[in-house]
Amino acid sequence: MSLVEKFKELEEKRAIAKLGGGQEAIEKQHKAGKLTARERIELLLDPGSFVEIDTFVVHRCYDFGMEKRRVFGDGVIAGYGTINGRKVFVYAQDFTFMGGSLGEMHAKKITKVQDLALKAGVPIIGLNDSGGARIQEGIASLAGYGEIFYRNVMASGVIPQIVAIMGPCAGGAVYSPALADFIIMVRKTSYMFITGPKVVKAAIGEDVTFETLGGADAHAKLSGVAHFAVDNDEECINLIKKLLSYLPSNNMEDPPVVETGDPPDRMDEELNEIVPADPKKPYDVRDVINRVFDRGTFLEIQSQFAPNAVIGFARLNGRVVGVVANQPMVYAGCLDIDSSDKIARFVRTCDAFNIPLVTFVDVPGYLPGTKQEHGGVIRHGAKVIFAYSEATVPKLTVILRKAYGGGYIAMCSKHLGADFVFAWPTAEIAVMGPEGAIEIIHKSELMKAKTPEEVKEITDRLVAEYRSKFANPYVAANLGYVDQVILPKETRPMLIKALEAIGTKREIQPRPPRKHGNIPV
Repeated sequence: MSLVEKFKELEEKRAIAKLGGGQEAIEKQHKAGKLTARERIELLLDPGSFVEIDTFVVHRCYDFGMEKRRVFGDGVIAGYGTINGRKVFVYAQDFTFMGGSLGEMHAKKITKVQDLALKAGVPIIGLNDSGGARIQEGIASLAGYGEIFYRNVMASGVIPQIVAIMGPCAGGAVYSPALADFIIMVRKTSYMFITGPKVVKAAIGEDVTFETLGGADAHAKLSGVAHFAVDNDEECINLIKKLLSYLPSNNMEDPPVVETGDPPDRMDEELNEIVPADPKKPYDVRDVINRVFDRGTFLEIQSQFAPNAVIGFARLNGRVVGVVANQPMVYAGCLDIDSSDKIARFVRTCDAFNIPLVTFVDVPGYLPGTKQEHGGVIRHGAKVIFAYSEATVPKLTVILRKAYGGGYIAMCSKHLGADFVFAWPTAEIAVMGPEGAIEIIHKSELMKAKTPEEVKEITDRLVAEYRSKFANPYVAANLGYVDQVILPKETRPMLIKALEAIGTKREIQPRPPRKHGNIPV
């Protein structure tokens, strides 16, 4: 064979590889409202930057007629490229060949880019669209998943791992995304579950649809497995790019600093009016967040899940920060099982990737009731304390209003290592709310009241007295637990100055040598 013929053969094989499972399967993918694996990669990466590896890999299975079912790539496309000039490794499962099912060689392609990403210290992005383990390959498929999971764990906290679920993801396949840092799901075309509707029906007699069991909104709202739910592939790809802009390439680097054009000394007078004078009246904490940080930079994460807490990334004078806030609009901002998990996981993610934390506090405590207690709110609530105490990044806290009891401590108080704690004049810092406190402190006096009117009169007087003496920021400021009481409008410039002051933070007290802590999972 001449050189010309050899070169021609290569081009022909490349053309065949690009077709994946064939033109008919590609058209079927499009009819389902999904892009193909190659189209997704082209949309994700900078034009012309993608370098594919293992293009001609094929499986080694000869059972069940598999010797007749071979295509180049074995149902997954892998390689590297750039997103806005930043190097990333990527793999995209190709549903056009055997439903993107994972076999031995398919898995080896994924583990190869996982290893390379970890060696290079750059993010890895997975675009999942797979029917799960390739049954025909048996134990080899299970081994492949195990190898992928192991590398997910080895990369955890070292390089960002972002996974988009853009089709089915069932059985053991779900654990690789679950081990990643962020999961994005596409409505109506993607789902995740351990066991599908048929197995659920056979096992427990429950009739359930794919969407109800494991659709994007089910996991974004109910389980908290998905961090984002989007409407189509294009929106998903754009969100990956945006999310990546807030993350460093690895745990040894800082996130990219971006000039936002928002003046660092900007004060927003309307912040002075956001917290109502009535301590029982709710307000949307996102109004505070959007006015304090660089305009238009707040990216909320898990917005549908545990809405009594708000988390996300934002920029403060161009620098990325992680934002945690209680949400008075839901459960009065109480911490509960789900919000504790949500906050703790996010705090640990920020700490792993050198992202300073800004916490806005308006918490009356932990949500009471048998459902919470029996569900383990003690254990889950302890995760927040653990995560904040463990975090070594700069930690800034702003107490907006209520900060009672264990909730006050858990929400990045001075006692858990906050570097700067600011409080608005509306802050109420105490062991518990005035009403509960006077019932305990003045129990005998209340019992002497002879009529309901007299009880109310005494209660109102004592509550006002307690609030005046204790439910304010100045007692804590007297003890140095609040560094400064500030006007709400001063929050942005004060946070920027504090971050500049502590941005080069290093732990001065050595922590006890240990393999790792034992977070109460």
